[in-house]
Amino acid sequence: MAPDRTPAAALPDGFPGVDQAFVAVAGQLAEAASGVTRRWFRGDFRIEDKADESPVTVADRETEQAMRAILAERLPDHGIVGEEWANERPDAEWVWVLDPIDGTRAFVTGNPLFGTLISLAWRGTPCLGVIEMPILGERWLGVAGRPTVFTDARGSRPVQTRDVGGLDQAILRSTSPDMFKGPDLAAFDRLRGGVKSTLYGGDLFCYGQLASGYVDLVCENSLQSYDFMALIPVLAGAGATVSDWQGRPIGLGSAGDILAGATPALHAAALERLAATASG
Repeated sequence: MAPDRTPAAALPDGFPGVDQAFVAVAGQLAEAASGVTRRWFRGDFRIEDKADESPVTVADRETEQAMRAILAERLPDHGIVGEEWANERPDAEWVWVLDPIDGTRAFVTGNPLFGTLISLAWRGTPCLGVIEMPILGERWLGVAGRPTVFTDARGSRPVQTRDVGGLDQAILRSTSPDMFKGPDLAAFDRLRGGVKSTLYGGDLFCYGQLASGYVDLVCENSLQSYDFMALIPVLAGAGATVSDWQGRPIGLGSAGDILAGATPALHAAALERLAATASG
């Protein structure tokens, strides 16, 4: 049996723990989101371009609205930070961070590797995360202080990252090399030059693969809070080490660069590769 590498959560002093009622609400949000995205997947809808040239559809907006409606009923005092609609009470002690469709480009091209990201933060630090893959029927749930649980058609079970040893044996994943610019691209090139292989595509699914022990590193940047907050509890509960490119913990105010490694040693080796040329 593999050794337990699940780390203690890096949460502020006084953290009260995640109430089981909050975990239940997260499950409701995931179910509601999947109901909407499955209904629209490969359907007839118009694709719009946002100011940053990323695509958005009615499915993105309806999915976030469905989750917000549940939160308004169940947890009206909690804050909400979402991709498609205005923030509500973002300075609240408890804040939900919602990405209704992570991987909209996959969604609009009929690719099933899209999903929903749901996070709950306490005073800006992520303490609950869900990676929901509606077409695959898969879900990763991470809660601070607990092992990450993976659910599919065969049931629910804890998952853990693997240990392949050195960087030269590691499989690196990233959504696209196009997200890296200037010195950050040079840094990423240094990292991928030291690993066994690099695979692209997948968005949120990359992080689920890491949590389940199928890949060893994920490196990305240019992300928004709704892109990364849910990933942190999922990865931490599976034994991964996660930081920004400078090795700092990731929270609601982080800049949007992320490095996740299956083990502390692998993360440290990857961080060293990035450090020589990473900006910031």
